[in-house]
Amino acid sequence: MSRIAQRFETLRGQGKTALIPFVTAGDPGPPVTVPLMHAMVAARADLIELGVPFSDPMADGPVIQRASERALAHKVSLSDVLDMVQAFRTQDTQTPVVLMGYLNPIEVLGYDRFAARAGEVGVDGVLVVDAPPEESRELVECLRQAGLDLVYLLAPTSTEARIAKIAEVASGFVYYVAIKGVTGAGHLDLDQVAAKLRPIRRRVALPVGVGFGIRDAESAARIAQVANAVIVGSAIVERMEKLAATPQDIPDTVGAFLRELRAAIDATVEP
Repeated sequence: MSRIAQRFETLRGQGKTALIPFVTAGDPGPPVTVPLMHAMVAARADLIELGVPFSDPMADGPVIQRASERALAHKVSLSDVLDMVQAFRTQDTQTPVVLMGYLNPIEVLGYDRFAARAGEVGVDGVLVVDAPPEESRELVECLRQAGLDLVYLLAPTSTEARIAKIAEVASGFVYYVAIKGVTGAGHLDLDQVAAKLRPIRRRVALPVGVGFGIRDAESAARIAQVANAVIVGSAIVERMEKLAATPQDIPDTVGAFLRELRAAIDATVEP
């Protein structure tokens, strides 16, 4: 059983919803990332979603696009991100880490090399936004051989056929995009999310995490009522952006925000 599956099984036994923060590796500078990862775990994050900087992040809104730009200004590469995970693992061997990014950096590094290195350093899962299963069989095979979970996106526009296809290939968990649009955009409608999760759960046996549009403790608590995981990205990265000139303050600030979210999520659990 993978670390991701183990973590969700533990949370299910506790009746809890996972909290998954997203940050871009290397933002606002490389020295920030590993201490920030540890701070997020200390704030009771259950999994960490680590973004791989990319020059054209099509699924991301302006906030996360700028985070990639800041990281790329420091020449942070996919290899550097893998090194960061390796450094994180010297102190934390339990918290699952999922890399989220785009296909081009993986192609540059090479599928076999990426998968082998990711497995070696302690990556648990990979979400490649622009690599649908029908068009990435070689990558999928390499990742599976390395023991990595394959995390896929579903959206409000996903058809029954699409949901069924993702159910066949996904592992770890499925990421439901709660709004139409890029990260950080749109209005979160709990009723619409709950309605879409019903057909997803009929097809998908894996835990379902919900992200995009979760801005604060209130929205996190609302999503926790219907999802297995609450995924928060832009709201964290916005706080980091404001502290780019004082990066030493980022771990404490992000940690405090995550504690607010954690408390709100846990308050939804019936005693």
